[in-house]
Amino acid sequence: MNDIQREIETATVAVRQAMLACQAVQAQLVPRDTLAKQDRSPVTVADFASQAVVCAALQEAFPDDPVVGEESAGALREDQQSVLRDAVVKHVSESMGRDVEASQVLAWIDRGGADESVNRKRQRHWTLDPIDGTKGFLRREQYAVALALIEDGQVVLGVLGCPNLEGGMILVAPRGQGVTTLDPQNENNTSSHPRKPSRSAAGTSPELPTPSSNPPRFCESVESAHSDQSATARIATKLNITTPPLRMDSQVKYAAVALGLAGIYLRMPTSATYREKIWDHAAGLAVVLESGGMVTDATGRPLDFTQGRTLAGNRGIIATGHGVAHGRVVQAVAAEL
Repeated sequence: MNDIQREIETATVAVRQAMLACQAVQAQLVPRDTLAKQDRSPVTVADFASQAVVCAALQEAFPDDPVVGEESAGALREDQQSVLRDAVVKHVSESMGRDVEASQVLAWIDRGGADESVNRKRQRHWTLDPIDGTKGFLRREQYAVALALIEDGQVVLGVLGCPNLEGGMILVAPRGQGVTTLDPQNENNTSSHPRKPSRSAAGTSPELPTPSSNPPRFCESVESAHSDQSATARIATKLNITTPPLRMDSQVKYAAVALGLAGIYLRMPTSATYREKIWDHAAGLAVVLESGGMVTDATGRPLDFTQGRTLAGNRGIIATGHGVAHGRVVQAVAAEL
């Protein structure tokens, strides 16, 4: 196994800085700070500031590594977006503790626009969702900063920043090394902080709940447009699960499964043509796998990160925590599909 300690440390610091930038924006949030994407999902100053901060750190440490991210700076370059652009630059400068030129901030953001060919060629690259769960961010509920390193089509490191999960935490999951949870407010935390369940010990660590013999709780998206909630309800009935689902935005759902707050995360396909984006799942997958859980698509196949910017070869998501019979969930989903 390659020593990726430098990658772990760089990614952890970058996600911590991005979380603090997001929280600073959120504290000052006003309607004009919202820009609409083409798909009309809300985009905020924090989205751009977060991507700039993370890409700046990756550029300094690993200048040859491409970054496949969600945002581009094209909209910010438009004259009518000067107020938004200035706000992004302000928050990036505050996060970094120094004045940064707008041109540099825009360049950092654009660094997240690597071509999908890096994935198809199995080239080492990072994938980033600067704010996963924008509606959760706007509601001041759950959202995440999600960063992952992919090598040869495999996720080898996931760092998931969850500002509002149980007071805030960063989950760091290098492949084969378990999960470490860090306090985002404590800069002295390192990736060797002691909360680190291995795959064999997950669920028995004093910091993690022991899996219950009771039926596991489902976790699903808040937005019905993101997952077929009626299908999830029928699957829950098949599995004799009567507990109401835990509904959260973003990859915080993966964290909930890894921490034992929920046993099953289902993202049921809402259309035959939609395909998941790699940045929406790479970091979360690492966190669940390194906590002892399992992640597949809705048909039981492993997630394939070699198809470009999307999981083109997969349909839906099933993540299960330690102690949950993944195969039984796959069977119940198959019967529904």
